[in-house]
Amino acid sequence: MPTRFRYTQWDGTQEIAGPDAEQVLEQVSEDLLNFGDLQQALRNMLQRGMRMTGGDRTQGLRDLLQQLRQERRDNLERFDLSSAFDDIQQQLDEIVDLERGTLDDRIDQLPPPPAPLEDGPESGEQPGGQAQPGGQQRDESGLTEEERERLTEAMRQLLERKQQQLDDLPDNAAGQMKGLQPYEFENPEAAQKYQELVDQLRQSMMNQFFGQMQQMMQEMSSGDMSRMQEMIRDLNDMLERARMGEDPRFDEFMQKHGDMFGDDPPQSLEELLEQMQRQGAQMQNLLDSMPAEMRNQLGEMMQQMMDQAGLGQELARLAGNVEALAPTRDMRNQYPFRGDEPLDMQAAMGLMDQMGRFDEVERMLEQAAYSGDLSNIDLDLVEEVLGAEAREAIEQLVQMMQELEDQGLLRRKNKSWELTPRGNRKIGEKALGEIYARLRKQQFGKHNLPETGRYGDRADDVKGYEFGDPFHLDLTGTIG
Repeated sequence: MPTRFRYTQWDGTQEIAGPDAEQVLEQVSEDLLNFGDLQQALRNMLQRGMRMTGGDRTQGLRDLLQQLRQERRDNLERFDLSSAFDDIQQQLDEIVDLERGTLDDRIDQLPPPPAPLEDGPESGEQPGGQAQPGGQQRDESGLTEEERERLTEAMRQLLERKQQQLDDLPDNAAGQMKGLQPYEFENPEAAQKYQELVDQLRQSMMNQFFGQMQQMMQEMSSGDMSRMQEMIRDLNDMLERARMGEDPRFDEFMQKHGDMFGDDPPQSLEELLEQMQRQGAQMQNLLDSMPAEMRNQLGEMMQQMMDQAGLGQELARLAGNVEALAPTRDMRNQYPFRGDEPLDMQAAMGLMDQMGRFDEVERMLEQAAYSGDLSNIDLDLVEEVLGAEAREAIEQLVQMMQELEDQGLLRRKNKSWELTPRGNRKIGEKALGEIYARLRKQQFGKHNLPETGRYGDRADDVKGYEFGDPFHLDLTGTIG
């Protein structure tokens, strides 16, 4: 029966079969025959991908690394990280302007101070010199004119003192944040905006350790802050037990405080440390990537917020414990942003998280390209950073290696690969096939001669001469 083929319209759900094991081995064998190193040949295949029938090529690790680095360069050329600090300064300027406008309005609404009294009737007397019955008259609020004037003057002095406080604020944002901490706002909107800025900085500081608790930080009340202090103290105690080699009692800690870690709490101390390590590196990278003056001011402001909340000492202790158990030195990086698109603080933190994930995926891909081992690549993270196509490309590379093993062409030996006898035969077949193919393309004979003939070796038999034959004489027959 003839083979039948059925064609359907492409809808994206069809699966295209990749190269089979022998095709993969055939391409690996080219490098193996050239360099004699199987591990190098496999690494080359993983790095550059596979050549497909028709000239197409699957993506290799080198292509994914190039895509990753291009996306990172795009971010560096797009964003202005220093604008995150500029946003804080703009918020402070708006708060101060709102409050200053309210103070000016209230001073303008006060009645002018009374004119100095001239020589004349004593207070409480009518022009005729007679005192009013019952002394001075009182207004609806129960104040005499003299009391009202004293109260008005006290209010004027209070508002003017507040104006002076605003005038005395330092020029830098850190000094302004510190100067406004004890200040009692007259404008409710300014007070609200200042509290929102405080919460924003507090969240940024807490995000250094607890990125999953951001929603809780947004809804934090004074009671919640007390519980937060208790949780951090218990966390420090747990980490210090781990540092001393004792049982950290992780389950006990999570039973007490697990609800504070969001919908997906860590399942082990190692997972919790990994999260805090990543968050700490993210915050430090943000600071390191800012100009020095901005970095110092932002660090000072965030420290003020933590001290104000009673968390400064415990967080400093926590930073030391995390660094001792899960150092961030290999995850820290300084990014030279050179774009002009502005960011607020929350967007900057999100950007630093993305840049950190770029670095993490890059390390995994570079390690896989060097070792030829794809097992340590986090496919979920690759898909999150580079998209579904990148995940499919790595899965296809994994499948190729698995096919070689399943078909008995390769086998693992410790952490490397070696050819099986069947694989060796396949390589030998390819090598011999190439040798014979080259021989067929060459001229007759392969021995060295001073001159090369055009028609091969001369035969011993003779034939009658015909027009057009080469003029070769049979000397023996002719002489005899």
